[in-house]
Amino acid sequence: MNVEQAKTTLLARRAELTAHLTEVEHQLDEPVSQDWEDRSAERQGDEVLEALGAQELAEVRQIDAALVRITEGTYGECAKCGGEIAAARLQLLPATPLCAACAA
Repeated sequence: MNVEQAKTTLLARRAELTAHLTEVEHQLDEPVSQDWEDRSAERQGDEVLEALGAQELAEVRQIDAALVRITEGTYGECAKCGGEIAAARLQLLPATPLCAACAA
């Protein structure tokens, strides 16, 4: 994967995540039901949304870090050992900062 293609992929994924995080935030801000049974079910759903939002926020941070590496010219270099990250790994995980050996 070339750097421009990676950047395009990362920016598209970031936009998708940001849009979904906004949607999750709006859902969590909705008024709660006055019925306690409904409120209980809504709370369970909110907990799932909060967990999903936390995972998506972590992915946005990984993408932001990858975009910084692209700007700095270090994209594709393992942050731990300094070796090259395999193209196939970057194709699958474009935001990864680690080669397969260091990630294991």
